[in-house]
Amino acid sequence: MAGTSRIKYPANVVPIRVMCSGRVDPEFVLDAFEKGADGVFIGGCHPGDCHYVSGNYRTRKRVIMMKKLLQEMGINPVRLRLEWVSATEGKKFATVIEEFVNEIKELGPSPEGE
Repeated sequence: MAGTSRIKYPANVVPIRVMCSGRVDPEFVLDAFEKGADGVFIGGCHPGDCHYVSGNYRTRKRVIMMKKLLQEMGINPVRLRLEWVSATEGKKFATVIEEFVNEIKELGPSPEGE
């Protein structure tokens, strides 16, 4: 929604839209890091507001698991962030994306992409 509302967010952000955050396969996230992504941000519907009933709850469980796996791989788990932000919250999306990008910049490049 941020893009369609003409709200600006950092140019180095590559959005990949899915119908539900529950459709984000952990393999996609790990693949992104293996291919050099410095961070992965997942935006999901607020708990209780998922059109697909439990997709966001599934996502929360997967993110917890993926953060543990990233830690074991030597990748700072802070590089993966889950944020509850609905499609109508364009300004919030832009704000949290900008905060995330700044946090990732402070960490420097991902060790996996080197």
